[in-house]
Amino acid sequence: MPQGPEIPDDVTGRELDRAVRSELSGLALNTATEVSRHLVMVARLLDEEPELAYAHAQRVKALSQRLAVAREAMGLAAYQCGKWSEARAELRAFQRMTGSSEYLAELADCERGLGNPEKALEIAGSRAANALDEAGRAELRIVAAGARADLGQRDAAVVTLQCPELNSRKTEPWVARLRYAYADALLVVGRTDEALTWFARAAAGDDEGWTDAADRVVELEGFTVADIEESDEVSDSDEWAEETD
Repeated sequence: MPQGPEIPDDVTGRELDRAVRSELSGLALNTATEVSRHLVMVARLLDEEPELAYAHAQRVKALSQRLAVAREAMGLAAYQCGKWSEARAELRAFQRMTGSSEYLAELADCERGLGNPEKALEIAGSRAANALDEAGRAELRIVAAGARADLGQRDAAVVTLQCPELNSRKTEPWVARLRYAYADALLVVGRTDEALTWFARAAAGDDEGWTDAADRVVELEGFTVADIEESDEVSDSDEWAEETD
């Protein structure tokens, strides 16, 4: 059996939360330790180096495929790599094993990736979707709007994203992403002024760089990032964002 990618010596596996460590307790001690260390690496690498995260997840699954956490890691890593069919299979397995609906947005997005926007919309309209938390519902709404766009229903995509959560005061990634998606959908149907407003609102609540909303504001206002850097001036979009924060 392949040993999997190397793991830095400072990774112990104790970085995992207690619930995950408890799930691994049924494994032999040495196996549990190795699996936990690979799981830490999956979490660390998932966003920046998904292919390497995928390799760690493969080792996790090879050692503990009967555990839900292994199928979760494999599904998320495959999803980040755009391996839609594999991600769908693994996340469905996780769903069956746990009864959790937390990855409905990812499952719906896998259907989009596989060319099945209608199935993505079925997931978005399912009863299970009602059990999602606020962030999960927002992410699923974004995917549903994308599915509408895939079907050529661009105005419907805009309507799909119109919801009270657009005006949330929370400074969380899903808020910026929802506003960004709404702005993008508005831009596609030619509602440029409204799109600018919502890109600016997305940027105002996105200090961590979850989206490139600030760059989109600059582009729509007729500037380039280079122009701003060279002049060292505050753009009108920055002033607008401060006023609407």
